[in-house]
Amino acid sequence: MPPRITPLTDPGTTASSRRLAWLASDPEGVPVGSAFLRLFTREGENHRAELEIAVHPAERRTGVGGALLDAAVTAARSDERRSLVSRVVAGSPGDAFLAARGFRRVLALTFARLPLSNPDVQTVTGIAERPHPGYELTHWDGAVPPDLAHTYAGSRRAMDDMPMEDSDHGIDVWDVERVVAVAEVVLERGDALHTVAVVDRSDGSIVGFSELVVPGDGRGDAQHYGTGVLPEHRGHGLGLWMKAESIRRTRLRYPELTGLLTDTADSNAPMLGINDALGYLPTHRELEYRLDL
Repeated sequence: MPPRITPLTDPGTTASSRRLAWLASDPEGVPVGSAFLRLFTREGENHRAELEIAVHPAERRTGVGGALLDAAVTAARSDERRSLVSRVVAGSPGDAFLAARGFRRVLALTFARLPLSNPDVQTVTGIAERPHPGYELTHWDGAVPPDLAHTYAGSRRAMDDMPMEDSDHGIDVWDVERVVAVAEVVLERGDALHTVAVVDRSDGSIVGFSELVVPGDGRGDAQHYGTGVLPEHRGHGLGLWMKAESIRRTRLRYPELTGLLTDTADSNAPMLGINDALGYLPTHRELEYRLDL
């Protein structure tokens, strides 16, 4: 007997997306799986939807995942989405499931971690303290200071050409209101946001940034959110410089942190090289699949 698929009311609405949800149950009403479909609403991203499906291991290969997928695809098409994407761990059951149902692999990501218990302090410090003629580093906690807000929002276009292979990610549109709102979300949930940025001394504008989110209790692993340099300022080692400075500051400020996490597209050779140079160690790979609607 096919599973019963029940639409749920989901509170996961944000300034940039809303979310649909379904619960799969067996004939006795026991939950056996779930699906969440995030529908992006912000300009530049409102053509895509993101899917997450979970099925109890004992119920796999019984039609549960397929029934949840059908519900999500129908909803995405009804909402006139162009593509449906889903991310899974390489080699997992989800990897085989999506490949067998018409999705194509469009992006591979390497996840890495820098252990802070025994980092190469000398190397990191040397990189952070190396001068870069014409540039200087600045930093702030939480939301960007008002005097830097406009130039920081402008620097966010550094991520527009980030290698994302064929993921149909779209273009993020950033303004001062959005960069402040993102920082406030991090702070409201109790975490800390720290940003290191590069300033062009010729005009005082921000030309690159590197963000790090630290758990509120200062323990465990922190997460890199984004590192980017404007195209016209690349080739000067600014990305490596910022990330090294972020590591240096974080070690001094949070002695109980155990590691820093990052993820990078396999096609982004420059950032993979930066991570290698700073001592990040790969932990696993994830794959993004896409279904054209």
